[in-house]
Amino acid sequence: MLMRLPHQFRQASALLDHIETYDHQAYFVGGCVRDLLLNRHIGDIDIATSATPDVIQQIFSKIIPVGLEHGTVIVRYQHQSYEVTTFRLDGDYSDQRHPDAVQFVQTINQDLKRRDFTINAMAMDKNGNIIDPFNGREDLQKGIIRTVGNGHDRLIEDPLRIMRALRFSSQLGFKIEDETLRAMSGLSDEIETIAVERIVQEAAKFFAGAYVKTGMLYFESIGITNHLPILKDHPHIMEQIPKQIKPLKSFATVIAMFHVTEPGISIHQWAKQWKCSNKIKHEASVLSQALQHYQHDGLDRWLVYHLPANRYSDFATLVYMLFADVISEESIQKIATALPIYSKQDLAINGTELRRLFPDRGAGPWIGDILDQIEKQVVSGRLDNKKNMLKEWIKWNPPVTD
Repeated sequence: MLMRLPHQFRQASALLDHIETYDHQAYFVGGCVRDLLLNRHIGDIDIATSATPDVIQQIFSKIIPVGLEHGTVIVRYQHQSYEVTTFRLDGDYSDQRHPDAVQFVQTINQDLKRRDFTINAMAMDKNGNIIDPFNGREDLQKGIIRTVGNGHDRLIEDPLRIMRALRFSSQLGFKIEDETLRAMSGLSDEIETIAVERIVQEAAKFFAGAYVKTGMLYFESIGITNHLPILKDHPHIMEQIPKQIKPLKSFATVIAMFHVTEPGISIHQWAKQWKCSNKIKHEASVLSQALQHYQHDGLDRWLVYHLPANRYSDFATLVYMLFADVISEESIQKIATALPIYSKQDLAINGTELRRLFPDRGAGPWIGDILDQIEKQVVSGRLDNKKNMLKEWIKWNPPVTD
């Protein structure tokens, strides 16, 4: 069936044309075809071809050889990057991630046979004709996630596909086909063989899904939590997750939710066992501190002062989920706009001036203590950020003598 292609595909069609001029086949494959048929946002555009990596490197000038042993290169073409992979059949997956060996083949149907789910096992030519040997388009229409071929065989090759199936159910709201679900349940313990970093990538997308409620039903039913860090030792945490769960845009938000649900497990423990970056750890800490402040003092200036603007949405979502309170981003922004300062550097007095006020005292922790006190007074609206008023306050609240 011919269709009018979005500009990303029309732009990439020139690359397919170039490959075809050398008497090789080339197709769009995988997620970009799936998302096109679902009218979803198109992310990366991947290409499969009968041309070997050697040929691709000869016919394109800008190449990044990211996975030659598996037939994959990145082609920079007209200021865009495309992952181009040679048609292949995969051998055994002894590391349960990459095939031990690949065999290059000459037909797109052979290549599609090795893919994980039918909805990802479609290809499209530059004119919009769909190649669909495993009825992926029908499964898209029915809203079904189904493995290509035998479910056990597909999942044991790379058990991360269990998490991918859960992620697709959360992102798309699709039903997982019964045989596939049984295979996922029977192999759920294989998740423990997967690097935690890979699991985090899929878990983050899972919790961010528009249909995360649907995904949670499968998440619990196959017993996956029995094989995930921390959750396997504290199964009650999943039971305490609010039923009104909403999409969580970042994994930091997920960790903050878990921590508030079970305060006995620190942010540090979550970040360490899930091998998260320091950035995620910090963002989770900021959110959890804001939530703890909210529980005791509600939404006030001091909370908003410490909450980065890019976390307003996450904070509002967690407040609704955890405390059943409705807070709009607009209400947070209104408080932020009215703040007298946005950082300690905005104070009308600094450490050097404090030392001048107390020349008999040397440098020490007292300077930071005084600035902290002034900062809170100013942010809370109890003290104007004017130098003379700050000096007057300090006069009546001098540093404590050691």
